[in-house]
Amino acid sequence: DYLDNGNNKMAIQQADKLLKKHKDLHCAKVLKAIGLQRTGKQDEAYALAQEVAALEPTDDNSLQALTILYREMHRPELVTKLYEAAVKKVPSSEEYHSHLFMAYARVGEYKKMQQAGMALYKIVPKNPYYFWSVMSLIMQSISAQDENLSKTMFLPLAERMVEKMVKEDKIEAEAEVELYYMILERLEKYKEALDVVRGKLGEKLTSELQSRENKCMAMYKKLRRWPECNALSRKLLLKNSDDWQFYITYFDSVFQLIDESWTPPPEDEHSLEGEVHYSIEQAVKFIEERITEESKSSRPLRGPYLAKLELIRRLRYRGCNDEYKLGDPEELMFQYFKKFGDKPCCFTDLKVFVDLLPSSQYTKFISQLLEVIPLSATAENEIALPADIKALQQHLCVVQLTRLLGIYHAMDKNEKLTVVRELMLRYRHGLEFGKSCLKTELQFSDYYCLLAVHLLLDLWLEGEETAVWQCLTLLEEGLSHSPSNAQFKLLLIRIYCRLGAFEPVAELYSSLDAKHIQHDTIGYLLTRYAESLGHYAAASQSCNFALRFFHSNQKDTSEYIIQAYKYGAFEKIPEFIAFRNRLNSSLHFAQVRTERMLLDLLLEANISTSLEESIKSMSLSPEEDDIPWKDLRDNRDLTVLFNWDPKDRDISEEHRKLSLEEETMWLRIRSLTLRLVSGLPTLSHTIQPKNSEKTAENGVSSKIDTIRSLLQQLEAAVDSGKKFLEQKIQYPVLGPPPTRMAGFFSNGSCQCQTSLFYLVSDIYELDTNGLEDSAEIQERIGNSFKSLVERLTDLFSKCKGDLIEVRDGTLKTHPNLLENLVFFVETISIALWVSSYCDSVLRPFKSNLQKKKKKKKESSVAMPPVFTHFLDYVTELQTLTSNVIDHIKGLEIILTALKLEELSLKDTLLLQEEKKFTKTVQGKVQSSYHHSVQEIGELLKKRLDTIKKLKI
Repeated sequence: DYLDNGNNKMAIQQADKLLKKHKDLHCAKVLKAIGLQRTGKQDEAYALAQEVAALEPTDDNSLQALTILYREMHRPELVTKLYEAAVKKVPSSEEYHSHLFMAYARVGEYKKMQQAGMALYKIVPKNPYYFWSVMSLIMQSISAQDENLSKTMFLPLAERMVEKMVKEDKIEAEAEVELYYMILERLEKYKEALDVVRGKLGEKLTSELQSRENKCMAMYKKLRRWPECNALSRKLLLKNSDDWQFYITYFDSVFQLIDESWTPPPEDEHSLEGEVHYSIEQAVKFIEERITEESKSSRPLRGPYLAKLELIRRLRYRGCNDEYKLGDPEELMFQYFKKFGDKPCCFTDLKVFVDLLPSSQYTKFISQLLEVIPLSATAENEIALPADIKALQQHLCVVQLTRLLGIYHAMDKNEKLTVVRELMLRYRHGLEFGKSCLKTELQFSDYYCLLAVHLLLDLWLEGEETAVWQCLTLLEEGLSHSPSNAQFKLLLIRIYCRLGAFEPVAELYSSLDAKHIQHDTIGYLLTRYAESLGHYAAASQSCNFALRFFHSNQKDTSEYIIQAYKYGAFEKIPEFIAFRNRLNSSLHFAQVRTERMLLDLLLEANISTSLEESIKSMSLSPEEDDIPWKDLRDNRDLTVLFNWDPKDRDISEEHRKLSLEEETMWLRIRSLTLRLVSGLPTLSHTIQPKNSEKTAENGVSSKIDTIRSLLQQLEAAVDSGKKFLEQKIQYPVLGPPPTRMAGFFSNGSCQCQTSLFYLVSDIYELDTNGLEDSAEIQERIGNSFKSLVERLTDLFSKCKGDLIEVRDGTLKTHPNLLENLVFFVETISIALWVSSYCDSVLRPFKSNLQKKKKKKKESSVAMPPVFTHFLDYVTELQTLTSNVIDHIKGLEIILTALKLEELSLKDTLLLQEEKKFTKTVQGKVQSSYHHSVQEIGELLKKRLDTIKKLKI
């Protein structure tokens, strides 16, 4: 009970009391171990657990408790050993055997699962156990590296095992038929699979709607049996003329048959599935009949009308539209709008077919739609407004189409502003209809506000600075009326980040309440900007959110797989495995891991703990690279923001490809930087006389080779990054955000960091050669120190300037200065880690020299130049860092003194209630910048203290 309530200390005390009375009570020991594990005493817990496990307990309580403990320790492989021992002692226990099977499933030991399944079946001949074993064979075939092996050994064996059951007429459940179908499909025995589904066994496929038909259809397609495809989709459309997937198959098969000049056999049936349509005339007639049927149905169906447009599109594509008078697409779309215009789906339905309209007809088409919407104006020159929700939905659909057809894009600035005013008026009027909406429901007119913001974004990109503040103002107003609107929040996040203000973003993102997989698909909105805008604490937190999800995915997926075995949902198991693999090779996962470690080093290494300890606690090593470069998957959802742009302005496949390429290059640079930093402590030599050359040869020399090879890789990655940036790619404003790579190159951080790692190599050389005959190396090191200080000073000069300035009554932010500052802090930190390595090399030399001095009792032992170079360098670093800290103090004072209230937002567009939101927005941006500057300043002060300790 104490453990369940989270009172772990009491649980340990109670267990100790029990153990005093009964020394060998296994269960009490394990419960105590669980208590220890949860209070952070992992080693003690493990020792205690192993003590019990060594006795190979067979009582249920101890086994269950140990299983819980091992799971909390993330050591599922120990559970298998536990039950292996239990099964040996109690060979006839069905329960222990099934626990053993599940333990193997958790660690993915498919061969042992197969054996455990068969052992179970021998004790208790139940069908599920037999098929567990079969499924484990399929899993061996999926996980086998050699495809040949899986098709010649594992799958045929699985097939024979199922056939044995079929012959003995022992197939009982639907899951068993599904499994048989799955095996045949993987063996590419499509004909046999089709016979199974159409035969007696197929009758068991009942749990999913049209399960049999869908499986038949899939096999017909694999076998390219188009007559059957056509006849089956025709039959299914007669049953339900609104099922879109079967229209697609119907059209595909008709055109395949036309291309093959297929004709029906004279005597027999057309096909296994009945009558076949094999000409365009038949298809046209069939669709017209569906529309006639629809007019008799009790509820309106969209399928037949859209199918007609789809057929026109396909005929146009084939260049033969005029022979078959299906009607004019413009008129058909107009009729469709009249019938379904008040449904939110009307826009997305028509969006697919707008390219059937000639561009010269766009304006006419929109006016035609507007004429049929019942709008009424109160006075003559006022805007005509809808009287009910239906009319509002219709009007919204037209506005969305206007944007999609590019009519708004073609307007000039003043026309756009007039449209924004009109849309906002309609938005506020539409709020009347949503007065009874709950907080969690969206307002009916929200899209008006979003569209107005999109128009303002266009103006901002054209150079209109005030427009972006209006965007934020309108979105904040929208959010106040519709607090659950995710689109408002996502757009606010993107715009605040573009302006360099991260503070409001964290709150917005957490209110989105991202669940599970969304940490991977939209997490990039958060992790891309948190650190680069100087919000270190928030960056740590956002990385943790994401990492927690990725790590728990490992554990959770095993549980899903076990449930799938228990309930016989075999076809889901490969899907779960694929899902887990996709997450493990997620680009975002690799980025977050790398950035999180760099961030931890930045915040802690040589401040609260030594660099060596930090690296050890992350179990980092320069030789290891755990990023699956070849299999990286881009799981970002780049279309999460609604968008009504025409195709040529929207995000394209090309954009996605380029963005993935850029993200991968940047990740490579960051990952190599991290590995180079993690190599620094490995070089620090243990203090011993310099004449024992041998020690250097064995262990450490390979370490410096690793560092030199990583440096070459870094140079190569930087070169390919620079080549990539030469393309000057512009993503759409709501497309993927660009990486930090461009800033990293242009502000000089890149050159600084690379030369720092080259310096490491030189210092190492000095370390191995000694001071006597190394004048040349010392000079080289001296020059490196000088050029480093120059480069760092240059980097600092790129951080100067106002972060927020007021120009002609408008605010303008300079997020690039903030990003440069963050890069400066990072580069200075690397410079300090390298300096402390220099320090560790030079200190022993100095003490040796001083000893010599004392022995010779003369003052003329010359100090080698490298010491003065290093001292000058450290002093200059100290001065530079102090200057930056002063600069940051100055920025803080300016930001605090900035009186935003006095900004005359002279734009008459703003109503009184809007002004209130503008104030809020500008306050948020100001406070965020202030916060960034504070965090950066705090961190630099800690770094300054480390510099002061560096004087040799």
